[in-house]
Amino acid sequence: MSYETVREADPAVADALEGERGRQNDTLAMIASENHVSEAVMEAQSSELTNKYAEGYPGERYYGGCEYADDVEELAIDRAKELWGADHVNVQPHSGSQANMGVYLGVLEPGDKILSLDLTHGGHLSHGHPANFAGQVYEVEQYKVDEETGYIDYEGLHDHAEEFDPDIIVSGYSAYPREVDFERIQEAADAVDAYHLADIAHITGLVAAGVHESPVGVADFVTGSTHKTIRAGRGGIIMCDEEYADDIDAAVFPGSQGGPLMHNVAGKAVGFGEALAPEFEQYAQQTVDNAVALGERLKEHGLSLVSGGTDNHLVLIDLRPSHPDTTGKEVEEALEEAGIVLNANTVPGETRSAFNPSGIRAGTPGLTTRGFDEDACREVADLIYKVVDAPHDDDVVAEVSDRVDEMTNEYTLYE
Repeated sequence: MSYETVREADPAVADALEGERGRQNDTLAMIASENHVSEAVMEAQSSELTNKYAEGYPGERYYGGCEYADDVEELAIDRAKELWGADHVNVQPHSGSQANMGVYLGVLEPGDKILSLDLTHGGHLSHGHPANFAGQVYEVEQYKVDEETGYIDYEGLHDHAEEFDPDIIVSGYSAYPREVDFERIQEAADAVDAYHLADIAHITGLVAAGVHESPVGVADFVTGSTHKTIRAGRGGIIMCDEEYADDIDAAVFPGSQGGPLMHNVAGKAVGFGEALAPEFEQYAQQTVDNAVALGERLKEHGLSLVSGGTDNHLVLIDLRPSHPDTTGKEVEEALEEAGIVLNANTVPGETRSAFNPSGIRAGTPGLTTRGFDEDACREVADLIYKVVDAPHDDDVVAEVSDRVDEMTNEYTLYE
């Protein structure tokens, strides 16, 4: 993609855009919530639809001139229904958090009760953290994983629900490396007559490809991001049964958003179309296989993985058993200097600040998009360990950086 026109109009922004393209080309993206979309998705997102207001829904807009906006949104909806098997789909949320807000506004009243996973145990801000709107508007209590096993304590969740009597239970997580038993969480919700919201933001693509169990048809509501493991336009999505369709649509517009970002909806349509191709199933399975290979090699180096491994696209590493004096932030910063970009992350039983926690989270969606296989991911694990073991050794960081340069040149991204 060329930025010649941007450079003519605004050289400073062009410098930043070209710098970001170079950064992505020259580093390994291992933040579990990030991926690389196709040039077709990027082109759709930079289309003339960025100029168009389309408040309302296809066939029921508040402005004229929406015939092509309607076409794009209907394509996105129809493709989403085919991918996930949902009865009703809203593709307008600007993000996964906005999708969650749409569900809350659609079925809850201020002060209603939310039961969700603790942020330090792998939950998400929009599930009810006090700093987020959900924690400010609703009464929230949070369940946890078993700190010994790293797995969700489903019995404890059920007991907590019986005691707390929530109006909605939230499943789905931002740093949980195991497959989720949505049926068991639904049973807990049914026992207390609560709604069940399954947030599949991280595993949207894995669910679409059938390599992770789907909550569609199990949970009352399913939300997700459209740019992590699905590689579509950046934003969010809500899926539900027809009985909730009107409430959800009204909660998104006009309840929590104005005009949809139709250029992003176009990116969603293109990305969903790509995900319907047979090759996408291979991509999703390779993403999981790569994460398993990455985790197993890290374990061979003596690092401790939360839950002992992974079933999905990410591994969560607890540094305390092997490197008790090293923080996740130190490792994150040293790895970024070496060209491997991942994030410091809290771990179950966290003893440090969330700003400088005891763990790191590493994902494989971006590596898999570049063409990495299990062997390549094992080598990446070797490089990560070298830095974990000596984050302040400039020679080690430089050695790893040289190998990252070779790998990014071998597995090219954007020309």
